[in-house]
Amino acid sequence: MAVEIGQETPDIELKGDNGEKVRLSDFKGKYIVLYFYPKDMTPGCTTEACDFRDHHESFAELDAVIIGVSPDSEEKHGRFKEKHGIPFLLLVDDENKLAEAFGVWKLKKNFGKEYMGIERSTFIIDKEGRLIKEWRKVKVKDHVAEALQALKEVSAK
Repeated sequence: MAVEIGQETPDIELKGDNGEKVRLSDFKGKYIVLYFYPKDMTPGCTTEACDFRDHHESFAELDAVIIGVSPDSEEKHGRFKEKHGIPFLLLVDDENKLAEAFGVWKLKKNFGKEYMGIERSTFIIDKEGRLIKEWRKVKVKDHVAEALQALKEVSAK
């Protein structure tokens, strides 16, 4: 069963693009903007990552960290970050454990073929580790600005 609004988020250990083991609990005391995306170096995922990159400082000013998650390898994440100047952590979810915990590992259809993959989604986690906002089936255009606005509203309370 996927984590729901108001619940504590799962504390699954994954490897970061820097080779270090990471848990969401490592960021307690900060807001977390956790976004799941299907694949490095694809048009939609690159646009989304670059939008988060371009707003990175605005999120940081609200005491938030941005974390991207996909099934891609540490090496692929590293090349993606280097090519596009991505300043935030990318996690390797090659066994889809975090994606399944958030309910974003889904059956997808593309050109008549069915396969399992990541449903583009974003979650905001509060400073105590509870899920407070979610967007599922994200459309990339204007999404990062919407997430930033939601975080501004939450952090102002």
